[in-house]
Amino acid sequence: MGLIKNLFQKIDDGILVISIDRPDKLNALNQATLAELREVIQENYDNDEVSGIIITGSGDKAFAAGADIKEFTELSEVNGRKFAENGQEVMTLIEDCPKPVIAVVNGYALGGGCELALACHMRIATQSARFGMPEVTLGLIPAYGGTQRLSRLIGKGLAYEMMMTGEMISAEKAMDYGLINYLVEDKNKGLEKATALLQRIAQNAPLAISMLINCVNTAFVHDEDGYLMEANSFANCCKSKDFKEGTHAFLEKRKPKFTGD
Repeated sequence: MGLIKNLFQKIDDGILVISIDRPDKLNALNQATLAELREVIQENYDNDEVSGIIITGSGDKAFAAGADIKEFTELSEVNGRKFAENGQEVMTLIEDCPKPVIAVVNGYALGGGCELALACHMRIATQSARFGMPEVTLGLIPAYGGTQRLSRLIGKGLAYEMMMTGEMISAEKAMDYGLINYLVEDKNKGLEKATALLQRIAQNAPLAISMLINCVNTAFVHDEDGYLMEANSFANCCKSKDFKEGTHAFLEKRKPKFTGD
């Protein structure tokens, strides 16, 4: 791994916690931070010591308050496309991670920060969380997949409203919209809830979890047959050692010991 300056990482009982560590910049996602996120996520795709991932922001003010606006001043049509594609690649890498990824949103999740939360498989928000897509106030639109993921998650009407007005919504409204899975009191409660969820998921077969993530994501790819993906993934599970272990454990009335094979 290269030198990581903008992220804080720790692994505890199989759970990797990644904190965006730029509190003086409200954890804004500059290009260096995106590159580090790409590196860390990729490295843990096949890390057997990690069963799940939590992404959060350092401090109490922000999860990630958008991209770094200073980097926008040099954008043109040519490098603007590359800027968007790079961000989309990082978010897709998170969305396609074979291990569950949960965002614990503390404070502001705006622009690219909101898009980062959307790319995670689940979202837990604190009472202080605020979500928004304010790009239109800068003459831009979301560029890291936000137009697609937000629309799929909360529906076109509400997504249009959030993106066209550029206004922030509260954690309570995000819960009403279906944008988040849980609303908790503070960051510590959020980390506890995310940890409990990941520990519960880790009791199940890793291969099945990976296949499940792939199938759910395929449901939103227009040129892919999600039903065929589901059938093929089910067949792959059927030939796994975990499948044999799971069924034998059930019949023998004991807890299964999954290995991911």
